[in-house]
Amino acid sequence: MSDTGVTVKKNMDFSEWYVEVVLKAELADYAPVKGCMIIRPDAYAVWEKIQEVVNQKIKTTGHKNAYFPMFIPEAFLTKEAEHFEGFTPEVAWITQGGNTPLEEKLAVRPTSETIMYSMYAKWIRSWRDLPLKINQWCNIVRWETKATKLFLRTREFLWQEGHTAHATAKESEEEVMWAINMYKDIIENVLAIPVLIGTKSESEKFAGALYTTALESIMPDGKALQMGTSHNLGQHFAKVFDVKYIGEDKEDHHVWQTSWGITTRLIGAMIMIHGDDKGLIMPPKVAPNQIVIVPIPFKGHDAEAIATKTKEIATTLKDNGLRVVLDDRQEYTPGWKFNQWELKGVPVRIELGPRDLQNKQVVIVRRDTGQKTMAKETDILATVENLLQDIHDNLLLKARTILQDKITEVTSYDAFKQIIEDKGGFIKASWCGNIACEAKIKEETGATIRVIPFKKEIPQNGCIYCGEKGKDIVYFARSY
Repeated sequence: MSDTGVTVKKNMDFSEWYVEVVLKAELADYAPVKGCMIIRPDAYAVWEKIQEVVNQKIKTTGHKNAYFPMFIPEAFLTKEAEHFEGFTPEVAWITQGGNTPLEEKLAVRPTSETIMYSMYAKWIRSWRDLPLKINQWCNIVRWETKATKLFLRTREFLWQEGHTAHATAKESEEEVMWAINMYKDIIENVLAIPVLIGTKSESEKFAGALYTTALESIMPDGKALQMGTSHNLGQHFAKVFDVKYIGEDKEDHHVWQTSWGITTRLIGAMIMIHGDDKGLIMPPKVAPNQIVIVPIPFKGHDAEAIATKTKEIATTLKDNGLRVVLDDRQEYTPGWKFNQWELKGVPVRIELGPRDLQNKQVVIVRRDTGQKTMAKETDILATVENLLQDIHDNLLLKARTILQDKITEVTSYDAFKQIIEDKGGFIKASWCGNIACEAKIKEETGATIRVIPFKKEIPQNGCIYCGEKGKDIVYFARSY
């Protein structure tokens, strides 16, 4: 791979473009362990901003962070048969510790329901202990056999998983909807990525759940990406792990449970949706650096005055809570710096040269459109703050346009197959509710039901596959 900027056009070879951007923008790299990745500082900074926003939202609603072991006894996983069967193909097992064979195999955490709920059974005694709302930030291991795709498909990834226990079914249903809407708010209003939300079909739901709700978005190559999930676990796990409480009626009751999570694949979605042929375009609210200041020139009689002024501007912006980098390296030309910071996707660039110094102004360049504006020194803060919000709004608008363009409504299976092959994206169609039709569509086209929207539409046509009476309007797509 060339050391220069991005050499592949996004619309020519999307997959190769994505890999180039991730590697050259220094977001991640392939690990020495097959199927794993290294998250580099800029990408981890994005994850930290996501953590910050999620933590703020969950803590104001009474959720608390904790940490549970990454090793899960085999007996815990096998207690819930559906759950165990759903994860068995992806579980990494530990059979030996040091030189000693283990008496019982340990799973490396593929998800934490079983180990957490064994403790919930110990901690929950009465209705006064409910609701119990615990979240953890951790790593997950699922032994993927498909090709590694940085941030999207790796054997180890980072995530957040919330696990709650409630006294009533109504409370658990409210929690499921709270979580899915919390994610929607973050993904759209922080990452600037529009999503579709709804429930998963029975065959696509989380193993062991009563039902699963999900957020789905479409990538520029026409493939869907699951952005997050919120599951109603009903009382399945509570009965398996004997998670009970004594109610105000003095009787024993099993709790109602939920789990919900997002992962570092959100970073992959951000790259794919917003990036261009120059590299990344970081949404301002998660960008590690929101502003880069480039002094011009570095030599001559104005150099010292320009250096002083750029430091002054950087300090003012930082003091007002903005994330700023001052690139005063003298070994690189301004043009080289422009290209590097465009590759890294910094939302706003501020340039200050001799003429700007004389006129008490700066040049401000926005990464998303390349548009340049002049701002007086006294107006820099206000101009930049307004610009950052405008960039977010523009990114979200452009992403909404992509989403809408990639939704196609069809009424015949022939049209369905043609759209999947030629255009991709979401296909909006009627479905009878029969899992056999869903399975046949997946087998023949590779498309699955991504979401059944919460807002129900009455089907005006028969099932897209069998022609029988339609039960739901659903969105199909091929996915990552």
